[in-house]
Amino acid sequence: MLKKLLSRPKKDPKVFVIGLDCAPPELIFDQWRDELPNLGQLVRNGRYGELMSSIPAITVPAWSSMTSSKDPGVLGFYGFRNRRDYTYDNRFIATSLAVKEPRIWDILGAVGKQCIIVGVPQTYPVQPINGHLISSFLTPSTTNPNTQWTYPASLRTEIEKLLAPETYDVDVHQFRTENKAFLLQQIHDMTRKRFQVLRYLLDNKPWDFFMFVEMGVDRIHHGLWAHHDPTHPKHDPDNPFKDAIKAYYLYLDQEIGTLLDRLPANTHVIVVSDHGVKPMTGGICINEWLRREGYLTLLDEPPTTYRASFEKVEVDWSKTIAWGDGGYYGRIFLNVQGREPNGIIPPDKYEAVRDQLTEHLMQIPAPDGTPLENRIFKPQEIYREVHGVAPDLIVYFDDLRWRSVGSFGYEDIYTFDNDTGPDDANHAENGIWIYAQTGKNLGGRRIPAAQLMDFAPTVLHLFGLPIPADMQGKIIEY
Repeated sequence: MLKKLLSRPKKDPKVFVIGLDCAPPELIFDQWRDELPNLGQLVRNGRYGELMSSIPAITVPAWSSMTSSKDPGVLGFYGFRNRRDYTYDNRFIATSLAVKEPRIWDILGAVGKQCIIVGVPQTYPVQPINGHLISSFLTPSTTNPNTQWTYPASLRTEIEKLLAPETYDVDVHQFRTENKAFLLQQIHDMTRKRFQVLRYLLDNKPWDFFMFVEMGVDRIHHGLWAHHDPTHPKHDPDNPFKDAIKAYYLYLDQEIGTLLDRLPANTHVIVVSDHGVKPMTGGICINEWLRREGYLTLLDEPPTTYRASFEKVEVDWSKTIAWGDGGYYGRIFLNVQGREPNGIIPPDKYEAVRDQLTEHLMQIPAPDGTPLENRIFKPQEIYREVHGVAPDLIVYFDDLRWRSVGSFGYEDIYTFDNDTGPDDANHAENGIWIYAQTGKNLGGRRIPAAQLMDFAPTVLHLFGLPIPADMQGKIIEY
């Protein structure tokens, strides 16, 4: 049991959380563990295992699911862009304003714990906390004087003075680019400046709970995974960037070491990721497939000489049963009478149509005719509750080896080019969990896989605080 094996300080425990968006267990636990002095030591001296992501396994909603211990259905958002209502074109971006459930720093702050939060997704617009906060990659600008991206607001002035003449980056400007050298420079610069700020906060601000998320891992995976991974269908063993991801990990590990050196004895250290990574084989043109199979009707023939997003085509809703969204996973929406403005599926036929479409989607093969490992989820079956406007079906094409492409303009239902720009990687379900305690050796034992909603209850347990009854996760036992 966790409480038996961990020697917690009797007074004033501290919990330090290193978030690495998209970090996979295969690289950190296995392939590069002995070459990463700091992360490797945490693994060797702590407890570690895989951490199953949310469904869907993407940044939003995964980090909020992790820090609130609520599933995406309870949270009420299912990706970055979500349907606001049952009309066809009213969407919203899931910023911090979409998160209605308390997250771990809200709970800790309410009992007087000082929190420092840096770069955790869905923290913009900035909300007050008991401590200090720097917002995340959805922040529109860190140079616009009217954009508040820190709490308190005065922290922005401190960071600008610290980094001058450079400016703080919440993200790279464009990770979907063919200019890989430029992308690499952006990622390294962003990470370097973030860790300079993290060191400043550790040295100058009080904290009981400190959590940051580094997005550089995710961006370098999406931008350069084909250059790194010999199993990727686009891999060229002679490419000049084949060692770029490893070099970044080695650099990142050094930066992490500068933070670990600053931690007091007996600090609880957690390293966590929201999902893993796998090569992206290609894309399934979901709306084109729906059109060819008779589920979706356009008023005009789709374009064949240029790409057109779903929003740019004219849909005949009087003849359309379903349509879909692109992304790392597929979202299918049904056109239901009394729900959508021009719905045609009678409510009493909803489940029958959903089941028929599920069976049909399951049978989509690979381009060579071999089966794909398609996985399809009904929100009502995987979430405790379903809030907001959920997809009627959530689709993992070939277990996330293929992405969903929502655009028209392809000659087939298969594409090997991403409609939103170059992208080499999709998400794997399993991320990482490492627990260690400064000054102690817990033996480096691998533990059974946990689920990311277990994060918040475990943190509360480390502080000796009760677990709210509505949290869905459990304390991770070692």
